Amino acid sequence: MEHIDENALRVAAQQFAEDGIDVVRIGYSDLIGTERGRDILASRFDRTVGDGVAFCRSVYATSPMGDVIDIAGGLSAGLPDIVVVPDLATARAVPWEPGVAHVIGDIYNPDGSPSEESPRQVLKRVVDRFAELGMQPIVGPELEFYVLEEDETKPNGWRRYGDATGNVYVAGLKGDPENTLLSSLRDLAAYGLDVVAANHEFSGGQFEINLWHSDALDAADRAFRFKSAVQEISRRRGKMATFMAKPFNDEGGSGFHIHFSTTDGEGKPLFDDPNGEDGLSEIGRAAIAGVLAHAPALAALHNPTVNSYKRFGPDTLAPWLIDWGLDNRSAMVRIPPERGRASRMELRLGDASANPYLAIASLLAAAYLGIRDKLTPPAKLEGYGYDPSKADRLPSDLGTAIDALEEDKDLADILGPAFVETFVAYKRNELERFNSWVTDWEFREYAYHL
Repeated sequence: MEHIDENALRVAAQQFAEDGIDVVRIGYSDLIGTERGRDILASRFDRTVGDGVAFCRSVYATSPMGDVIDIAGGLSAGLPDIVVVPDLATARAVPWEPGVAHVIGDIYNPDGSPSEESPRQVLKRVVDRFAELGMQPIVGPELEFYVLEEDETKPNGWRRYGDATGNVYVAGLKGDPENTLLSSLRDLAAYGLDVVAANHEFSGGQFEINLWHSDALDAADRAFRFKSAVQEISRRRGKMATFMAKPFNDEGGSGFHIHFSTTDGEGKPLFDDPNGEDGLSEIGRAAIAGVLAHAPALAALHNPTVNSYKRFGPDTLAPWLIDWGLDNRSAMVRIPPERGRASRMELRLGDASANPYLAIASLLAAAYLGIRDKLTPPAKLEGYGYDPSKADRLPSDLGTAIDALEEDKDLADILGPAFVETFVAYKRNELERFNSWVTDWEFREYAYHL
């Protein structure tokens, strides 16, 4: 376990006092990206976190419905502890909670070793692999989400906020009648998340807020905080923000697009080559090839729920095939037209339900394998991207994607075999629970006639 400098803790506690902070919220990501945490009195912060803060390890294996799923070293091992250590560099005041600061925690086992299941630790390990190549991954996250308001007349109790057709890429009261998006943008900026722009997205009640690019860990931290913050801000207004992949049958899904490039130790962009094919370097092309080669396994982490696969299909603006193209939004990997420092890939595979740490870590792991093994991408997509004669299809359901992840030993080696084993066990349990649940569709389809 990383040593917690006692002087640094005292300095942090003193700074909290000077800033009027009386509560420090230590938070961290579980497997599915939900924030787990604890509020600590700032006056007791240095004493309380000096040896880390203990949580039950099976928090990683708790389902959204509260079921405790047995993982290696979990329920059958007597529900042992993990230890959460605050990363003091991430401490910042929460603008909408006066007197509260938030700090991200790193997770360790009681023996001091990093927790292999911790999504933040998984990403750190992958970033270390790039460091061995003398590279620093740069990431820019884009997340879409729906805002809902209560409606007792709806079967699920919610309706889309400001629901209207055709408000694609609009700003202002037309698509956001209570200025919810505008005020959220200001709150998120004050929170230090480096948000840059916001707009109403394609579907009624759907919005997108873009985050600026930065090194991979910082980008993942900001995306993780962003999702929790958007949900919390909405709750304070009596609404619900959801990053569910496809919450409605009659509207499109919400994506999590990730822009990715690398630099060398001096900040030189490594995907750019004015003399290379399409203006891309061999490193950039190898990264593309790695992502394509491991796409079926990536789907399990970028599309991690049963619901995720209802977002896919022809003409959905979500990818359907394992392909890449130049400035082509129907491709799984899009290469934006900018070159020079802005040379990058955009992975359009993911949906908004993905855990930011794991989505980014798996993208980097696949790109790393492509770079390490000097892979070459297939011919790029030209034109329409939903023709299955042009490329292989992505997995069409979570079970197939989980199988692909379990079989992809090279990717598992980079992400960590123990993490993959835990993730697969968790998701297989999710599939078992879903497959035994009678849905509304089944009752509507069969009950009257059969």
